[in-house]
Amino acid sequence: MEIIETALTGVKIVEPQVFGDERGFFVETWQLARYKRALALSAGLEFVQDNHSRSAQGVLRGLHFQARCPQGKLVRAVRGEIYDVVADIDPLSVTYGQWVGVHLSEDNHRQLWIPPGYAHGFQVLSASADVEYKCTDYYVPTDQCGVAWDDPQLAITWPIAAPVLSEQDAAWPTLEKLKNENRERATP
Repeated sequence: MEIIETALTGVKIVEPQVFGDERGFFVETWQLARYKRALALSAGLEFVQDNHSRSAQGVLRGLHFQARCPQGKLVRAVRGEIYDVVADIDPLSVTYGQWVGVHLSEDNHRQLWIPPGYAHGFQVLSASADVEYKCTDYYVPTDQCGVAWDDPQLAITWPIAAPVLSEQDAAWPTLEKLKNENRERATP
């Protein structure tokens, strides 16, 4: 497997070794010792939940994160193609407000490792896409947060300009508003 570093600390593209011939292919998508070493996963960081979503073309899911129970995610498209985006939402980070976008597809077999603490979203480019991701913490509905997909500070270049959004994803605040809300909560 090949690991490609990105501009965001700890965010890595995984290009697994694919064995294929006229019969099909075989690819290892997770092996504890090998992936822990390759991704430099910290001690105690284990996957506790697997998720599978199916979405139609143009659907944009995100940008999501959990505030109190941040999740690390290992994402892959098992069917179709997506444009996967990770955004740095930590105001104390040197890359705050920056993002990375990666094409993940059933053809390239790439995976994206997203450490806890980043916002994550994806847009479906094919007729539909199945996305699977392993998570390092449990989904907590009351802890789900998000950042506006079209935040001008992030200025993400999404491949499809007019995405299909859920009501919730259409209503997430901007990074600036999120930072101000957190500041107000922290002030006694």
